[in-house]
Amino acid sequence: MHNSLVAALDIGGTKIAGALVDGNGAILHRAQCPTPAHDDGETVMRAVESILAELTASPLWVRATALGIGSAGPVDASAGTVSPVNVPGWRGFPLVDRVSHAVGRHLPVTLVGDGVAMTAAEHWQGAARGYDNALCMVVSTGVGGGLVLGGKPHAGPSGNAGHIGHISVDLDGDLCPCGGRGCVERIASGPNIARRALENGWRPGPGGDTSAAAVAEAARAGDPVATASYERAAQALAAGIAATATLVEIEIAVVGGGVAGAGEVLFGPLRRALRDYAALSFVQRLTVAPAVTGTDAGLVGAAAAATLGQGEAAVPAGRA
Repeated sequence: MHNSLVAALDIGGTKIAGALVDGNGAILHRAQCPTPAHDDGETVMRAVESILAELTASPLWVRATALGIGSAGPVDASAGTVSPVNVPGWRGFPLVDRVSHAVGRHLPVTLVGDGVAMTAAEHWQGAARGYDNALCMVVSTGVGGGLVLGGKPHAGPSGNAGHIGHISVDLDGDLCPCGGRGCVERIASGPNIARRALENGWRPGPGGDTSAAAVAEAARAGDPVATASYERAAQALAAGIAATATLVEIEIAVVGGGVAGAGEVLFGPLRRALRDYAALSFVQRLTVAPAVTGTDAGLVGAAAAATLGQGEAAVPAGRA
């Protein structure tokens, strides 16, 4: 149906957002609330249900033909469950079943991890548009990602493929909370950029801001310790990107998230480091670009994933 819409949920540790998205990726109706991340699982689900209630109350809801969910992970798309690291009340939580029950009609529901959702958004509407093989990354409190292979987002059997943040790039590096050692995330995430700068002697300004954004500002002003912390993060990202490119021949790496907001403080050393790591002939032409879909990437990507997933959905779309 030409004027059909897709419903989308974007579930993270900070906020739960919902939207009705048209075939051009435009958001026609949206709702949002804070995530009660430290409460029990049923309290978190009630917040999701409140967002769904706002969507179903819209007169546009009757045009919805599918529902996509992008969730902080790990997710298990085959089981329809989620276990977000930053929402401890949800462990193996049956989110797909609960959402299907809440909307009250047989919409096909597609679940993907938030990195895959961001990738779907960037491939549909953003910097990876027109590329058949891409890696898209979110560098923020954590480091997540997703792959486009052969022209389609590649979620993998459980919906977590492309999780570049937990590739090891330092064999003898620090232990990562995931249980691994020397992971990209342990070096390149915002909190770890700030931690490393502080450990090496950087001191914040009068306001006491110790965020990665404050470190980036200091690096722009020429602070050598702040600059070195970003260069180390860029090196870790370059090693992970180069490994991915060598493995599956991606043509572009798209980098989004709060840390990417540092601009050339990150992208300058990242492009230089890639020349060291992406040395084989077939990866030398790899492009690196900032993401463009911004804070709506989760919603737009969840809608894109649902659109792609309709052909594989177990439950056929019902009529309003």
